[in-house]
Amino acid sequence: MIIELVDHADHEDAEQLAALLRSRGGSPHIVRWPGRWLILETAQDIDETWLRQLPIVARVVGSTDPHPLSGRKFQSVSTMIEVGGRWIGDGTFLVIAGPCAVESREQLAATAAVVTSAKASMLRGGAFKPRTSPYSFQGLGVRGLELLAEERLRSGLPVVTEAIQPKDVETVAEYADVVQVGARNMQNYALLGEVGRCGRPVLLKRGLAATIQEWLLAAEYVMNAGNPQVMLCERGIRTFETASRFTLDLAAVPIVKRLSHLPIIVDPSHSAGRAFMVPSLTLAAAAAGADGVIVDVHNDPASALCDADQALSSEEFKSTMVDLERVLAVLGRHVA
Repeated sequence: MIIELVDHADHEDAEQLAALLRSRGGSPHIVRWPGRWLILETAQDIDETWLRQLPIVARVVGSTDPHPLSGRKFQSVSTMIEVGGRWIGDGTFLVIAGPCAVESREQLAATAAVVTSAKASMLRGGAFKPRTSPYSFQGLGVRGLELLAEERLRSGLPVVTEAIQPKDVETVAEYADVVQVGARNMQNYALLGEVGRCGRPVLLKRGLAATIQEWLLAAEYVMNAGNPQVMLCERGIRTFETASRFTLDLAAVPIVKRLSHLPIIVDPSHSAGRAFMVPSLTLAAAAAGADGVIVDVHNDPASALCDADQALSSEEFKSTMVDLERVLAVLGRHVA
């Protein structure tokens, strides 16, 4: 169950109630939520009626969900997250676009110009790159973050970039508007705790072979650390199919929306692995009810140092945005 304390409660009040619960055989966990204190109680035999009568308790949510904070029982209204004046989860459609990896000032500036002119919502770009091969391009590190910050000033677009180690989170959060946790780090629990404490919205990608429940439990680690600003990202899962890089699980979109109040976006680039599929999957994500997409765009895909095959060219991205606006108009939506 989730026990929500009254507005004027402080940490001492939370500690006292937790001690009282332990004395009754409970296993409480205190969470500092924005503007309030929560206690998660996992014991099944605590009397909810008794709890509701305590003056310090504002609300008790009985829930058997393994992911109570992200579940609809705790919050029936969908979460909306504000980033740089743009909203995620409010019915508009978020388009995050840019290169898979920041390679140089010239490459990022050229790609950001395309992304901006096509009216994308946010700029993506990897400064730290976790690669399957240790010999592949690993990113520019802090220099990449600095270049992203330059482009944010020039374009006005919020920046989304990945943190791959707990020790990097504070630095990434200084430069990024949204901190991304990649698929290979979805169950890096130390990293999830750090991004939960960083104060930035978090984009959490689904693991390569993760179930939806495992994915939501990863989000729970971030939220448990006090950060409710989590965006889930479906990026394809590993199956027996080899025609695409991964299998994009669009069924996850309506399933997540039923189970959770968190917004969900789709990554058509990493799931497809090949650029020709990305426009169709982008439109399919909109039709499925996703809150947005994150797309790889490169000013010169043939020369890209990371995932060249899946990157859209400037013209391909512009064309995709035109088609996307048409589909969204039919749905009564528009790009954020």
